[in-house]
Amino acid sequence: MHVTNVHKRTIKQPKNKVAALLKTLSTEHDKVWPKDNWPAMRFKNGLKLGAKGGHGIIRYSVEEYILGELIVFKFSKPIGFNGVHKFEIKTIDAKSTEVKHSIVMKTEGLATLKWIFVIRWLHDALIENAFDTIENNFSEAQKFTRWSVWVRIWRYILTR
Repeated sequence: MHVTNVHKRTIKQPKNKVAALLKTLSTEHDKVWPKDNWPAMRFKNGLKLGAKGGHGIIRYSVEEYILGELIVFKFSKPIGFNGVHKFEIKTIDAKSTEVKHSIVMKTEGLATLKWIFVIRWLHDALIENAFDTIENNFSEAQKFTRWSVWVRIWRYILTR
């Protein structure tokens, strides 16, 4: 099955400020990943070209890294996830930046069912929470995108 899953959010900050946050991804002082509510993103030797890591059961390696612009991760697990996910940031204007996360992959076999019934829902909630984390770095009013009932059920099942 072909999967294209895209999330975008406008952050009301100049690109250089958002880019500075993206440099913290997967570090001890990560200001992007919602690690308080989701498995942390980790790389054995830090986030750099060729690094291998992931979050939870999802594994990937850094395939492309343009500082302050783009990070492309190539899936290695689950088996049957053939493709990439990526973070991109682009200037909208002097005071606004678009943050974009995309998955472009083909699933095979059991991975298709995992994507349709479980991972897609959890992924969508995680990415919206990551965008909340980015936005919260610039705001006193802390945002948290609520999880759907389906996400809450899967989180309950998977943490037992």
